[in-house]
Amino acid sequence: LAAFSCQLFFQPSVRHWSVRRRALVFLSLFCPANMAAPPAYADLGKSAKDIFSKGYGDNTDTGKAAGNLETKYKVKDLGLTLNQKWNTDNVLTTEVTLEDQLAKGLKLGLDTSFVPNTGKKSGKLKTGYKRDYMNVGCDIDFDLAGPTIHAAAVLGYEGWLAGYQMAFDTAKSKLAQNNFALGYKAGDFQLHTNVNDGTEFGGSIYQKVNGQLETAVNLAWTAGSNNTRFGIAAKYQLDKDSSISAKVNNASLVGVGYTQSLRPGVKLTLSALIDAKNFNAGGHKVGMGFELEV
Repeated sequence: LAAFSCQLFFQPSVRHWSVRRRALVFLSLFCPANMAAPPAYADLGKSAKDIFSKGYGDNTDTGKAAGNLETKYKVKDLGLTLNQKWNTDNVLTTEVTLEDQLAKGLKLGLDTSFVPNTGKKSGKLKTGYKRDYMNVGCDIDFDLAGPTIHAAAVLGYEGWLAGYQMAFDTAKSKLAQNNFALGYKAGDFQLHTNVNDGTEFGGSIYQKVNGQLETAVNLAWTAGSNNTRFGIAAKYQLDKDSSISAKVNNASLVGVGYTQSLRPGVKLTLSALIDAKNFNAGGHKVGMGFELEV
């Protein structure tokens, strides 16, 4: 459907009119206009993930605080983007992407990373292509032992989304990843479920209640284990320049955050992670983030 042009041509004769009318009815049912391309596999359930991650400097699943310094440079006329990051784990990454130049919907990228402490280097060649109803991608992760091939595809129709993701380790000649996902999006409501390697199950729900309030719920568990993970999060927009966020999981880790736009391109974030189960024992974390965009 992505590459098929929904058109039929008939000679202007009366005997062809009924056939033409039936054909147009068929095309109107099965070739809807203006169908947007579905998201990439990694972006399925992204709205719920953002409620849990943005506006904080920590992770309620691990209790680990993190930060990064990021610079991005774009050349819109050439479709070229250069992105560089340096995080608190002392990992330097560089990403170069070229989009919509060789073909509309085609995105090419090269990712490299370097760890100064160990001297470890890595590289990944990334390709992606999206059109109406589909979004596919293939990445090659280079390694001295042998490259690993990652592939993913997402199909979408009338709000329903279905995706598959795999990874093949050429060094060991075996499938290293085998994931499925199913989702549904209708207006301000989103539902996402996934199965990873047939053993890890997860799901999330996102709901935009109104123009100020967004909520999300996530759930995950592993087959053969009683370790079920559950979390609830919300974000409230106080005004156009400030917002507050809160989240809690079944381990009684509570995260709160406040984000304030000081001026265009300048954003301040204050956050805290509280262990409610051991409140008097201490060990709570507080943090501050400063984002500058020029």
